[in-house]
Amino acid sequence: MTTGRCWTVCAWFRSPNCWVRSVRVDLRLTMRHAQAMARLSRTEVPADFRARLEAARLELLALFRALDQMDLAPAEIPQRLIRQLFELDADYAEALWALDQPPGNLDLRLMLRDTLAALEQLPEAASRFRKNLPKRAHPVLSQLELTVRQGLLPAEAYNMVPGRDPQSG
Repeated sequence: MTTGRCWTVCAWFRSPNCWVRSVRVDLRLTMRHAQAMARLSRTEVPADFRARLEAARLELLALFRALDQMDLAPAEIPQRLIRQLFELDADYAEALWALDQPPGNLDLRLMLRDTLAALEQLPEAASRFRKNLPKRAHPVLSQLELTVRQGLLPAEAYNMVPGRDPQSG
């Protein structure tokens, strides 16, 4: 199962160079186009959207760092499920990047739809991942996650977000 959009082919991005072919302008449709643009600009981002994305990224970062500190063999880590968590994390990073883009460059409605769906997937995906780890790892992972999460800085939610990555200056 693939989640979200990838960086190179983003359905949210409105590039003026996407369609190279020559298109004749139909002046009868210009007003309809203006109405569509007005409708897009009225799309409201929920007030807690950025905070939810940051919290989700920090939760996943704590999980990934805690797993890194554990003594688990690669065969003990459910690869398909951790890949799904990596994809969700990438979706959240992309959405944080998208929120910083100038208005009109992205289809905000599509971005919100995709990202809200990805946010809804996190609790179940993380729970399924944890259940598929060896039983001996459960108490250790819970404690490590809590410890790691408490030590994370809020700015670390922007790791790997172009233009906002705290490690790149």
